[in-house]
Amino acid sequence: MATKVFEATGRRKTSVARVRIRVGAGKKIINGRPLAQYLCRDSLVKLVEKPLEITGSQGKIDVICKAEGGGLSSQADAVRLGLSRALVKMDETYKKSLKKEGLLTRDPRMVERKKYGLVKARKRFQYSKR
Repeated sequence: MATKVFEATGRRKTSVARVRIRVGAGKKIINGRPLAQYLCRDSLVKLVEKPLEITGSQGKIDVICKAEGGGLSSQADAVRLGLSRALVKMDETYKKSLKKEGLLTRDPRMVERKKYGLVKARKRFQYSKR
């Protein structure tokens, strides 16, 4: 008998993460590699696992994810959002606690575009009086 799979998408800056969860032994895989091996930093691993800790689902749910675009930190945030959304699809009672922690809100900040006549988005060339 096949277990039900719940899917959700998370985004941050230019990263997109497609997350699938199902009831299982608690394995976490991103892009075919274990979570800790892919993200390298403990702080990013804790960031991604936060929705599971809040809902008490750690060790009960298998997480399979494909993340692309951006950097590791951005991808970790995208995975966290996707995981939170998938948990809500799985069990609607998780929504209140996840919303309270701010895990269901997409971070809207994006890189500001470079303007002409400037070095970067806001940095200017050095002023020369003479």
